Amino acid sequence: MLPVRRAVAAVITAGALTLGLSSCVTNEETSTPQGWQPILPEKDPAVAALVPPELAQRGTLLSATNPPFAPFEFKDSEGNLIGFEMDLARAVGSVMGLKTEIRQQDFAMILPAINGGTIDFGASGFTDTPERQENFDFVDFLYAGIQWAQQEGAAPIDPDHACGLTVAVQRATVGETDDVRPKSEECVARGEEPIEVLSYETADQAATALVVGRADAFSADSPVIAWAVERAGGKITTTGEIFAAAPYGFATPKGSQLTDAVAAAMQVLIESGDYQRILAQWNIEDGLLDQALINEEPAELS
Repeated sequence: MLPVRRAVAAVITAGALTLGLSSCVTNEETSTPQGWQPILPEKDPAVAALVPPELAQRGTLLSATNPPFAPFEFKDSEGNLIGFEMDLARAVGSVMGLKTEIRQQDFAMILPAINGGTIDFGASGFTDTPERQENFDFVDFLYAGIQWAQQEGAAPIDPDHACGLTVAVQRATVGETDDVRPKSEECVARGEEPIEVLSYETADQAATALVVGRADAFSADSPVIAWAVERAGGKITTTGEIFAAAPYGFATPKGSQLTDAVAAAMQVLIESGDYQRILAQWNIEDGLLDQALINEEPAELS
């Protein structure tokens, strides 16, 4: 059975909050969504048998993330890392018989840390792209696309005709590397003004640049845009269609035994319904997979 490949424009409701500019610039939310409960399945012996011996002996699965990238990962008012990707990462570790320890790290340093062996896998809203697959494997967990936002009430912006505009992005995400910068290069090649790219460390900072008028538009993954629009209290809105649909995945060492173990854990979560329940708690119902994928291909699980 093939996976569902619908792009996501998730509308996340994290409680009955009145959302304004102050909430748009924060790195925190007060809590998880209303009714949220942790989902930590029991250890699956068959999956645990796939875990690399040194990792099984350690007993802790080390991951890294870069908040805020809501609703994937961000902090609550007490500084705890929350988000649907954090819930999935912890559930994957639980199925593997491991405790998941999630560390905060600069986004651009997470993949090098996997290569360096200081963390086991990355859980930070990574888009599974052919370029990244050259050096890493990705155990996919959701399909989504890129979308733009602009200020409410401003003249409509066409993401395909943005030469001369100022566009905010989060540094090293596909919004920057695969969308805005290539479009700017195309502008220059046509003899038009380039796009001025405002590259920020976090998605919240990029969204704030749009809210306060520092940028004309904001390019990011569609769930991130949906979250930012909701939090901005009517100050910004989406513009254009979702495009470049692609999978998100947990980044793991290329060709590693850990990749197979994480994929097997994902398959258990899918078959048990825990995967769907975890995402449903964050009101995400589109773009879900119906089988585990490695690098966008069905995982070959024994």
